[in-house]
Amino acid sequence: MEPYLDEFLISDDKTLIQPEIVFELLSKSYWAGERNLETIKKSIENSLCFGVYHAGKQVGFARCVTDYATIYWLADVIIDERFRGRGLGKVLVSAVHSHESIMGLSGILATRDAHALYERHGFVVVEEKRYMRRPAVKQETTVSE
Repeated sequence: MEPYLDEFLISDDKTLIQPEIVFELLSKSYWAGERNLETIKKSIENSLCFGVYHAGKQVGFARCVTDYATIYWLADVIIDERFRGRGLGKVLVSAVHSHESIMGLSGILATRDAHALYERHGFVVVEEKRYMRRPAVKQETTVSE
């Protein structure tokens, strides 16, 4: 899958993903600002990922956590602020939900400020109290002797 929007490539090819740039983009977000590079790399490794590229440089990212049978969680959708306002987020979300490996599955996500983007792709606001969350617990790194 490699759709284009003008000079931008959107791809699910993980070999194109530039983890350091994804880390830089997500470090500025309200939801992933505290993740370290190793966590970002592991999340990429274990997810269905999408990148947006301009002249070979990554300018956008999204990933899905899924069982490929019933459900996917859309996460970490982000476009470099220098490239926002060009419709890249819309095309990226469209590429995600139309991807053959998750097409037809139930999708979920969490957002604080992008409801309009996701609603145009069929996501609907649900009753908040039905969902529960267990926050990640930061684990201390120990050094063995």
